Amino acid sequence: MPHLPPDEHLPRTRLLFALTAERLSAYYEYATWMTDAQAVQLTSLWLTRTRVALTVREKRQFAELSDAFARELAESVSREAGLFISHELMQALDPDYQSAIAIDVMNDCDARLRDAGLNETPDAQ
Repeated sequence: MPHLPPDEHLPRTRLLFALTAERLSAYYEYATWMTDAQAVQLTSLWLTRTRVALTVREKRQFAELSDAFARELAESVSREAGLFISHELMQALDPDYQSAIAIDVMNDCDARLRDAGLNETPDAQ
């Protein structure tokens, strides 16, 4: 079962990061995009291991946000760069792995959640 990234970030941010990483990885490995239904299913698996509760609507919003972000990343770089970014993000799901790229993507996840009104305060954990 995949892991969420380290605990320094809020659970919702970590979830969006992980979904984006998984989508990007699947795209480069299988040359096809994960469906929103698959992302919602993956979200449900991760949520069983956290204290975060999301409504079905929120799960769909996370699926849509992660899809848009992964596609944006893939479209903005060469295939080689995309493969490297995908690898870095998947490695960063391990709490012992440090990556400047992953930190940038995590910060972008924070901003995207704020813009979508899906962010949380530290008290909400």
